Amino acid sequence: MKATSQKWVLVGAIALFIAVIVFIQMSFTGPPAPNAQGKSNNTNPLSVSVMEVTPATYQAGITAYGAATPHYEITLTSKVSGYISALSTHLENGSLVEKGEILLQLEDSDYRANVASAQQAVADARLELLEQQRQAQQARAEWNSANMEGQPDSELVLRQPYVDAAKAALSSAKAALQSAMADLQHTSIRSPFSGAIMERLVAYGAYVQTGSEIARLYSADRVEITLSISESQWQQLPTLEQMQNQQWPVQLSSSDGQQTWTGYVIRAERHLDTSTRQRSLIVAVNAPLQQSPPLLPGRFLTATIPGKQQDNLWRLPASAISQRGEVWYIDGQNALANFNANIQFSDGQFVYVAAPKNLSQQAQHIITHPLSSYLVGTPAAPLNDNQSVAERSPEGNHNG
Repeated sequence: MKATSQKWVLVGAIALFIAVIVFIQMSFTGPPAPNAQGKSNNTNPLSVSVMEVTPATYQAGITAYGAATPHYEITLTSKVSGYISALSTHLENGSLVEKGEILLQLEDSDYRANVASAQQAVADARLELLEQQRQAQQARAEWNSANMEGQPDSELVLRQPYVDAAKAALSSAKAALQSAMADLQHTSIRSPFSGAIMERLVAYGAYVQTGSEIARLYSADRVEITLSISESQWQQLPTLEQMQNQQWPVQLSSSDGQQTWTGYVIRAERHLDTSTRQRSLIVAVNAPLQQSPPLLPGRFLTATIPGKQQDNLWRLPASAISQRGEVWYIDGQNALANFNANIQFSDGQFVYVAAPKNLSQQAQHIITHPLSSYLVGTPAAPLNDNQSVAERSPEGNHNG
């Protein structure tokens, strides 16, 4: 009897141990797996943050980058040689100069003498021409009084070659005078346009040769910004002719975003860049040094260009696009559904998606923070996106 009691005690202990094991396994068992149709067996709807959207018309916009460059930038050179006898106080780095302002004066006594000599040569040539014309008239009168028929055997008889030579000599003397006067004018080196001096390259008293560099300067009428535009960005913009005719506005900002200017489209390049295969759009800002603040050449700029208006678009936060490029929404059966996003453009904060035809007739509840674990057909309960983070914590705060 004692052996039988021990046996039953052992059996009871084994049964209790098995029961404990089963209980532990059931405690760690997760929720039921999805069924064969991809739907969860859990009948509780999934709480998701949504926003209500309806199709509307929005204007596209693109962002591009470029540096401001002067309309003209030249190195001023001397057309004649000579010693520098005077320098303008404006011929200094950073100084503003007006068109036609004298920046530098060369010693011009030799050039004045050349002009006087050329004037004397013109007067002598004119006198010679008058003398030859008088003699030619006299020779013609003598020929006519001799009752000679026909023309003389030689043109020299009527002295026409002498007259022609005198005319050519006078023309040559006049041309020499014009050249001498031009050289004299070039001893005063002037600014070809209104602008700013970038660098002075000479000093008072120096001797400059023809072609010597005097200064570097740039024009102040406008700056231009060359923007590389991709093919997809060009498609968001109006035609080039429209932008040129309407002086299409462009918002420009400094790299830190603290300073802004307004420019306009002036033209576009007629070729693709060989390295980027992009076509450039040129934007201009008039009177850059008179802007507030001044727009200095060399500044790197961010350009925002308004594009075409497009219809039937949803404006969604960037978080509404899943990692697979899908838009998730709650369908008419209060279940999860999705479609591939057809993004038309974005502005950094929002993306603009073409609304599918079957969803564009009425407002839709778009999920603002979809997860990669979502399954089509899962029952869902919408939460407004302005509810607290705690209320929408079951779905998280990241893209799916």
